[in-house]
Amino acid sequence: MRFSFAEGMTHADYYAPLAQACEAAGYTSMTIADSLIYPQESDSKYPYTDTGDREFLLGKEFIETFILCAHLFAVTEKLRLTPFVLKLPIRPPVLVAKQASSLAFLSKNRLGLGVGLSPWPEDFAALGVPWEKRGKRMDECIDILRGLTQPGDEPTFFGYQGEFFDIEPLQQCPAPTERIPLLVGGHSDAALRRAVRKGDGWMHAGGDGEELDRLLTRLAEIRKEEGDTRDDFEVHVISYDAYTLDGVKRLEDKGVTDCIVGFRVPYIKGPDTEPLETKIKHLEQYAEGIIAKVGS
Repeated sequence: MRFSFAEGMTHADYYAPLAQACEAAGYTSMTIADSLIYPQESDSKYPYTDTGDREFLLGKEFIETFILCAHLFAVTEKLRLTPFVLKLPIRPPVLVAKQASSLAFLSKNRLGLGVGLSPWPEDFAALGVPWEKRGKRMDECIDILRGLTQPGDEPTFFGYQGEFFDIEPLQQCPAPTERIPLLVGGHSDAALRRAVRKGDGWMHAGGDGEELDRLLTRLAEIRKEEGDTRDDFEVHVISYDAYTLDGVKRLEDKGVTDCIVGFRVPYIKGPDTEPLETKIKHLEQYAEGIIAKVGS
C-alpha cells in the first residue's frame, strides 16, 4: 500500500513545508488540487458533498497546478505529486502535454497525472470551450497526451485527427524518460470505463464506505469486461478505513493501491485557521502509527 497526503484549500505558502514534511515522514505522494476560477454567480452544484454548495472555494488560494508542482518538485527529492484532478478538457492538450513532459523530465518521473472533467460549466465558458460533448473531448485529450508524452531517448512525431482536434505531426522535446501515469477521476460509469480503457488508474473523490464498495466492485467488473489484467493499475481512494491498520488491510484486499489521507475537512467556508505546525504534527503522527507499520 502507498499513501498520499491531501491538504487542499489552505495557505499557499504552506505547501512547500508540507511537501518536505511528507517526504521526510515516508509518504509516497502528495495530491495537488486544481481550480482555475471562481465565478461571481453560479447555479452549479458540487457533486462530491452532500449539499452541493461551492462557497467553500471562495477566497481560497489556488496556485496553478503545474506551477505549484514545479515549485514542490524543486524542494523535494523523492516525493511524487498527483494533481487531484487536473481539469483536462478545458485546457489545450498540446500545452498540457508539454507541461506534463517538462515536469516529468525535471522531477525524474515523479508526476502522477490525475485528470478529470470539471463539474463547473463556468470553467468551460471562461476558457472558451463548449460544455457539450465534454466526455468525448476528454477522450481525445487523453489520446493526445499519450501520443505526445511517449518516453524515449529520441522524441517521436505524433499527429492526431479527431472530432475536436486536428494536429499535424509534431514533436516535443525533451520527452519523459518513463511513461507518465494517467489517473482518471470521477464516479460515473463512463469515468470508470475511461480509467480502464485509457488510463493507468482511477482516483476516487470521496464519499461513504458503501458507495466506495460499489465503485470498487464496478471498477473490477469493467476491468474484467475489458480484459484488463495489469498488475500496475493504480486505485487511489479516500476512506475512513485508511486510518487503522485493519482498515488498510481491508482496502488492500479490495484492490486499493493508494490511500489518500487528510486530517481536516477542507470543505469549510472562510480561511483555513489550522496552524502549519499542527498540520505537520498530524501527518507525522499518521506516518508513525500507520505507514511505518504497514507491511512490518
